[in-house]
Amino acid sequence: MGFIWTLFIGGIIGWLAGLLLGSDIPGGIIGNMIAGFIGAWLGSLLLGTWGPVIAGFYIIPAIIGAIILVLVVGLILRGVRSRT
Repeated sequence: MGFIWTLFIGGIIGWLAGLLLGSDIPGGIIGNMIAGFIGAWLGSLLLGTWGPVIAGFYIIPAIIGAIILVLVVGLILRGVRSRT
């Protein structure tokens, strides 16, 4: 049950990042989960481990990390689409 809870929270973090930026994360639900996990890792590297913890995620750094990830992925995808 803990693994499912972690997937759910990772998906919510990725979804929140996309919602705050007003852009879609490629891959739908799976993309949201991946963005949540990578965002949590990135946020912890950049901002440390602080704030409330849910399912092993430090929520504030994870959301900020996911926002950064969505911005970078969006810029890369726009560059790829403009070349084709």
